[in-house]
Amino acid sequence: MLKLSKILHSHGFLITFVNTVFNHRRLIASRGPESVKGTASFRFEAIPDGLPPSDDSPANATQDIPTISKSIHDTCAAPFRGLLHRLNASPDVPDVTCIVSDGVMSFTLAVAEELGIPEVVFFTHSACGLLAYVYYEELVKRGYVPFKDESCFTNEYLDTKIDWIPGLEGIRLRDFPAFIRTTDPNAIMLHYNIEQLRNAPRAKAILLNTFEDLEEKEDHECLKWLDNKEAKSVVYVNFGSVAVMSQEQLSELAWGLANSGHYFLWIIRPDLVSNAPTVLPKEFILETEERGMLTNWCDQEQVLSHPSVGVFLTHSGWNSTIESIVEGVPMICFPLFAEQQTNCKFVCGDWANGIEIESDVRRNVVERKVRDMMER
Repeated sequence: MLKLSKILHSHGFLITFVNTVFNHRRLIASRGPESVKGTASFRFEAIPDGLPPSDDSPANATQDIPTISKSIHDTCAAPFRGLLHRLNASPDVPDVTCIVSDGVMSFTLAVAEELGIPEVVFFTHSACGLLAYVYYEELVKRGYVPFKDESCFTNEYLDTKIDWIPGLEGIRLRDFPAFIRTTDPNAIMLHYNIEQLRNAPRAKAILLNTFEDLEEKEDHECLKWLDNKEAKSVVYVNFGSVAVMSQEQLSELAWGLANSGHYFLWIIRPDLVSNAPTVLPKEFILETEERGMLTNWCDQEQVLSHPSVGVFLTHSGWNSTIESIVEGVPMICFPLFAEQQTNCKFVCGDWANGIEIESDVRRNVVERKVRDMMER
């Protein structure tokens, strides 16, 4: 956090670096009082963390992580709000115009929203570590966490592979941040981390402490797969990042694609089916393994601009609709919620750029409409 502050300061920003009183004292004990003296354009402040002062010297003291996390969650918003009011009322410094907060200090987001100050959250750990934390909540929903009993800490349960997280292929339970290793359904650090990651999207931006060459997460295999297909020979299927459907709808769409006889690239999320894991019939996978590619993510604009793509089977989300129109790819529309039905109406009617599949989808209808669009 201090290095990032120095970088921002070097680009002309006026910095107020805020620590807890405990960590402020540790910094002084380690580096001396001059280390927090600051300047007119780089100031140091501290707020209490809600815990009683330690009897140990600052240089030797440590804090229990679950205890400090709970205390920060419960008590720090008020002193942080008070500090911002004091800074904004001071004639010696300009008003606060942006907050950059540690990603695990999301109590700051509510204060920033209350005062109308934009906030950026900065996760100081790795991108792969952050992605693992993102899926804590899903591990709980699927029953992997909390552990059933103490034996799970030492037996083969830790070697359980999780194969439904894009970017973390082959990860085992033992490879996740260790706070999942609990039998307590109310474990503080399990729920504290879930809450921090749930709050993070409220920020105006998220910063990660890494670089792309080290932790590139994009999968380009689907583009290589498309390179080997003829022009306009592939059906591209993607239902966005939020929309969900029933298991029956998923199965009917899958068999309609299979029965059409055409190549397809299907970006299929692990949470695409409402309230259940996304599971395609094994018979479908076996039947289409020579014609289809299934993956969790792609660069949609690159896929839609690829010459092998002939039609886009889409949920009619607005971003997908615009990107498809820009690339001149016709659509088979399967709207699922919100204004997707309205978008579909205009695509299939006013703009004459697609055809619709009704919500009571049937495989013979999907097959026919895929053939109509691909073979015209």
